[in-house]
Amino acid sequence: MKSEEHKTEKKPFDPKTILTIFLVATAFVGLATGFSDSIFANYFKEAYDVNAAQRGFIEIPRELPGVLSLLFLAGLAYFGNLRNAILAQLFSAFGLVVLGLTRPSYAVMLIFLFIFSTGIHMYIPLGDSIGLSLAQKMSMGRVMGQINSMRMAFIMIAGILTFIGFRAGWFSFELPVWVFIISAFCFFMVGVLLFVQRQMSRNLSESPVGRQTKFVFRKEYARYYLICAVFGGRKQIMFVYSPWVLIDLLDFKADTISILAVVGSLIGIFFMPVVGRWIDGFGIRKVMTAEALAFIAVYIAYGFLSRWVNNNPVVLTGIGMMLVYILNIVDRMSAQFYMVRSIYMRSIALTPEDVTPSLTLGMAIDHVVAIIGSYLCGLVWFEWGPEFVFLIAGALSLINLIAAQGIKKNY
Repeated sequence: MKSEEHKTEKKPFDPKTILTIFLVATAFVGLATGFSDSIFANYFKEAYDVNAAQRGFIEIPRELPGVLSLLFLAGLAYFGNLRNAILAQLFSAFGLVVLGLTRPSYAVMLIFLFIFSTGIHMYIPLGDSIGLSLAQKMSMGRVMGQINSMRMAFIMIAGILTFIGFRAGWFSFELPVWVFIISAFCFFMVGVLLFVQRQMSRNLSESPVGRQTKFVFRKEYARYYLICAVFGGRKQIMFVYSPWVLIDLLDFKADTISILAVVGSLIGIFFMPVVGRWIDGFGIRKVMTAEALAFIAVYIAYGFLSRWVNNNPVVLTGIGMMLVYILNIVDRMSAQFYMVRSIYMRSIALTPEDVTPSLTLGMAIDHVVAIIGSYLCGLVWFEWGPEFVFLIAGALSLINLIAAQGIKKNY
């Protein structure tokens, strides 16, 4: 008998098993995000006592990696999505460990915030591309909804633990900042799981491991670029200035901000799969139209509310406070429509190799607008009042509504 007959051929892992590994990694992404991202505004306020204009400036080093990631990932394209995703987790973990163990000067803090944010922003298009690659033979909206629902579930769990930790006195912004160190550990675990996924994916003929095109800019994707630009401006107002109403004008602490994040995440667990089913059932144009209309209303309401709170420095109670909570939670839902843009890009891609570089370019455009908008909105808030910041967000949602009307019915 020939010796070749004794050799056992390596059997590739089932794609569903690899998807399961990625879902577990996504759970750790949720934990890492929940233990850090939702409380950074409180960290800046309590550790460095920043004002609204300074808060806007902080977003430059925090969001600049979203632009530079276009160059980073183009330079690292040879290594493939999963290797670069692992590297991204190490960047995030390192930046948070330093911020958790030391209290650097304001300028030095911005450097390590930049390193942390570089990892976060490198992973955004990579994570979407990996998820889309795993979902391509299934119902794409359903699978992406499942992935995002998993992330939101564990953001919620981290938010609950963060709330309990700050309320019980276990967590604080005194050194060591344990909540940041725990988050760094979770980022490290994401890297470990992605390494396992990479080993398992090697024998698949269509896997997210392969090399990607370095840079793509096509006129066919112009509408996608516009939608990304609009989202970038609106996103900064959502992430920076919506919670700043609560923190600066209403003096909300980290525990309250965390519990609002928990409620938003709880809704997101059930909402993300629904959005996925809507995409599969109704198409991207109708979903994006509904999103734009909803947030035009939200930001107009936020504008009037912030004007009233700014001009009437009294403690809100009853219906007023409930309205603040509802608007903040609904505003958080805006971020959960991010997958609509990713699926739209995947649907119009001329070749599969265009997806990762196009998502990266879209993120870069998003962040150029976000950086400029963040600083300008800080000045607008400081000079004219918070209500004008939210009216800008409403106007951007109107542009998003107009852009959505040109999307073909079949995504």
